[in-house]
Amino acid sequence: MPGSGSVRQKVWIWAVAVALVVSFSLGCTRNKAGGNSIKVGVVLPITGREAKPGQYQREGIDLAIKQINQNGGVMVKELGKKLPLQEVFYDDSSDQAKSASLAERAMSSDEVIAVLGAYSTALGEAESVMPDRYQTPWITTGAAATTIFNHGYQYTFGTLSPTNLLGSTTAEYLGSLVDQSKLKKGLKIAMALENTDHGVDYGNGIKQWIQDHPGYFNVVFSENFDLGSPDFSGLLQKVKNAHADIFLADAHLQDYITMHRQYVQAGLHHTMISYGARGPETDARKALGDATDYIFAGIWWSKNLPYPQVKKFVDDYKGFTGREPDSWYAATAYEAVRGLAAAIEKGGALKKATIRDELRKLDLRESLLPGQVLRFGKGGQVDTPFVIVQNKPGGRVDLVYPKDAANGEAVVPPAAQK
Repeated sequence: MPGSGSVRQKVWIWAVAVALVVSFSLGCTRNKAGGNSIKVGVVLPITGREAKPGQYQREGIDLAIKQINQNGGVMVKELGKKLPLQEVFYDDSSDQAKSASLAERAMSSDEVIAVLGAYSTALGEAESVMPDRYQTPWITTGAAATTIFNHGYQYTFGTLSPTNLLGSTTAEYLGSLVDQSKLKKGLKIAMALENTDHGVDYGNGIKQWIQDHPGYFNVVFSENFDLGSPDFSGLLQKVKNAHADIFLADAHLQDYITMHRQYVQAGLHHTMISYGARGPETDARKALGDATDYIFAGIWWSKNLPYPQVKKFVDDYKGFTGREPDSWYAATAYEAVRGLAAAIEKGGALKKATIRDELRKLDLRESLLPGQVLRFGKGGQVDTPFVIVQNKPGGRVDLVYPKDAANGEAVVPPAAQK
């Protein structure tokens, strides 16, 4: 798969091509739906390698829109009435260039007041060049790399905390196990990082925590891998040869399933194992069975958070889809819609610049996210805490960190205990 440089090159090629056939005026900054609805663009992968997470994120968006519309819609003060949200949806097929093109299409041709979506760093980086060009608010519901938010863009927002915080929280959690004498001090860590800015951030977060807390852990191996690789045997052999105690990988869902299947086949064993923000997904547990037991993950949201609004969301989502939320995907997308609706109501208008300004000032309480507040930081990215969940035997998933939110104990696998 290409790196972020080639992604940007493909995006610019698509942008030039589209510019030849699309006429757009930057002065055209208000919704033109004839006062009957508020159009919101949604660009997510429903096919391709990211289809499952994309499906979950769309379900979160659709549930939020349904609930808002059932309550009459979004109040627009300058019109003196409520208007329903109208979704304009595109499937980007997990393709970076297509994702950018569709985001551009929604912003330039579909008269939307904002665009939501962009699951994954690769798709998010592709889309992120469009919002300022078309002066249209864009909220990524599934991309967390800091590179998306450090360009000074004015119309870019995201409901996922930075990936370097995922890395540092992962190390902090392991450090807490040392403090509890569940792990020994000075254990060796091997890392396998996806070859993206997401992987860079994750690795940097882990290394920074270790540097700030000398004596806890040592990184003895770190190597990158390409997204979507069918064969990780060479990488895993190097991990085996490193004789590390802890294995930390940063992987998307399909790579997690493929890599861990080959990890088990290769006979590898580590005291603690994590695949970054992946671990508790139903597809992985079905595919790998009890081989996923005791894997832990740092995630942006958990259905086990002890908030009343989380319980209600889980019940509503189950009523909407017939199943409970799978990991964090639906919740961050759901909150993006709620945040957008709140910004429109606060600004009282459908001008895109007004919506952007209100998103910058947003302070949405009783949020589903850890900390219960949705607030976009200086670069447009939230900075909510991560939570750590751990797979347990029998299909159970416990929230184990931080302690004040936990519903289960962190467990070092019995086979790994000396």
